[in-house]
Amino acid sequence: MIVKVGTPAPPFRAEAYRRGESGAIQVELTAYRGRWVVLFFYPRDFTFVCPTELNAFAQLEEAFAVEDAVVIAASTDSYWSHKAWFESHPLLADVDYAVVADTTHDVADAYDVLSPDGSALRGTFVVAPDGILRHASVTDQNVGRSPDETLRILQALRTGELCPVAWRKGDEVLKAA
Repeated sequence: MIVKVGTPAPPFRAEAYRRGESGAIQVELTAYRGRWVVLFFYPRDFTFVCPTELNAFAQLEEAFAVEDAVVIAASTDSYWSHKAWFESHPLLADVDYAVVADTTHDVADAYDVLSPDGSALRGTFVVAPDGILRHASVTDQNVGRSPDETLRILQALRTGELCPVAWRKGDEVLKAA
């Protein structure tokens, strides 16, 4: 399946890890209707680049919440792998958002980020409150993405206006002539 910006985001329901919960929780995309969703995939637990990204998204979680957005991470690792990693790695101590355990690979496949080895590429998706996919980017597994840029894109999308290059929240938007 190929996901396309401007079309409905692929719905999913999956098991997830969330710090502080006594067991696995269920995450369903449609449950967030009415809010923005930032869904990002990372390759694997117990790796080197991934904890830096997960930590960076956690540091911006409050800024995403100000924009009425929920952050959800996903990998093809299991709930138990997530639990072991998130409870043992110091960079992950502040990660409180849900982390989908896509062991069936259905979610990664639906978002077209599933690698032949069963891991996920670094995909980042922004879903609007109406369920329409408004942003998609995919990066090779070796290169971390910028959560600051994801936040900037979300803020620009929320304006509903034409935002020029390097636009930042509070900057002027463009007016069509």
